[in-house]
Amino acid sequence: MLPENNNSSTLFPRLSNEVLQHLKEYGKEIDLEMGECLFREGDRSYDFHVVLEGEIIITKKVNGTEKILAKHQRGEFIGELSILSETNSIASGYATVASRILKLELKTFKQIIATAPPLADLIISTLAARTKSVEQQLQQQEQLASLGKLSAGIAHELKNPAAAAARVAEELESRFQESQILALKLNQHSFDTEKLDFLTVFLQELQTIKNTKKFDLLAQSEREDEITDWLEDHDLNLAGEIISALVDAGFDIQKLDNLADQIPDYGLGDVVAWLAANLTTTGLIREIKQSSDRISELVKSVKSYSHGNTVQQHQVDVHEGIENTLTMLSYKLKGGIEVIREYAQNLPVVNTFGSELNQVWTNLIDNAVDALDGKGKIFIRTSQNDQSVIIEIADNGPGIPSEIQSRIFEPFFTTKGVGKGSGLGLDIINDIVVKKHQGEIKLNSQPGSTSFQIFLPIN
Repeated sequence: MLPENNNSSTLFPRLSNEVLQHLKEYGKEIDLEMGECLFREGDRSYDFHVVLEGEIIITKKVNGTEKILAKHQRGEFIGELSILSETNSIASGYATVASRILKLELKTFKQIIATAPPLADLIISTLAARTKSVEQQLQQQEQLASLGKLSAGIAHELKNPAAAAARVAEELESRFQESQILALKLNQHSFDTEKLDFLTVFLQELQTIKNTKKFDLLAQSEREDEITDWLEDHDLNLAGEIISALVDAGFDIQKLDNLADQIPDYGLGDVVAWLAANLTTTGLIREIKQSSDRISELVKSVKSYSHGNTVQQHQVDVHEGIENTLTMLSYKLKGGIEVIREYAQNLPVVNTFGSELNQVWTNLIDNAVDALDGKGKIFIRTSQNDQSVIIEIADNGPGIPSEIQSRIFEPFFTTKGVGKGSGLGLDIINDIVVKKHQGEIKLNSQPGSTSFQIFLPIN
């Protein structure tokens, strides 16, 4: 019992007419209309099928989107290793045209391959190859989906400082022109050199002092009232925005008294307005710098996170990788989720391939966020022993049920509903940590506490 030709694809060998006729004696023929479902993702068990006429497509939901994994035509059999292991179906099958399918119940199918070693070798090796191929496809799709989510999050994070910088730049242009006009007006008072030197030093001192004291609305209003009263006592009538600017710059009555001692009454109003305009300009420049720094920080994190030297190993700082990952996921960590860092001092660097460890931190933190459902704590702890750097990512969510803890690293196994994940997140982690870095993963979970410990060899 062999396929029709030995040049067939390893993943899609076709059974010969002789084999099909033999199998028909044990199976049942099913007619499907176009679009009709043969089996669904998540079914507890499903049978062995061979296409006699027509075409069947195999699909799987990944992050809410239906992905086509394969197409099967006449003589090709359908399924992955989950058929033989009698686990839930990892995909769905639909007829793209009117089709006829040969269905063999699982018990009967197992009896047939047990008595026909050549057919058993062909089918089992094909099912194993398909399972591996599907896993690789979904890993790539999941990584692309993860990258898409991160990109959307970073775009959102960049939007705020970019918009702030644009808004401040527009206001800065207006304030700069205003300060220039006020400087020309101030020049008309023909202050002597002593007074000009005083104003120069006075302004420089104010510009170098960052007003870190933030007032609440009531305190802000009280300070503005005090300055307004002082200005009225000196027969000065200045706009409300100038008074607000003085308060924002940290002005108080003492500074105004100091100013009044040096500047004659006839020029005091213009001097105060000129100082307010210059201080406002300085504050706007600082806001632009802060926005630019935030953008630079995000860009640096993206560059470091996505660094992809996958051919040669290089040394990485675990803390830096975790922080870059937290920056990338910051859009998901807002609101009711608190991240608590407990980092060890002088933690050794570890050898890794490119940004693979960042994928580990991403999957674990992302899973913790999902488990918390918008409210709770994530704990990130680091330490070391003689052989390993230890990274622990924990949360105070509902925990992983004990009956499924032994299965969470299996390919395609997931606790999420159909379409909400391919079940490859922890499988990817296991592949990176255990297979590629010769490390170890430990899980400890009960209601109110779930902890993943990653052990990475120092040498």
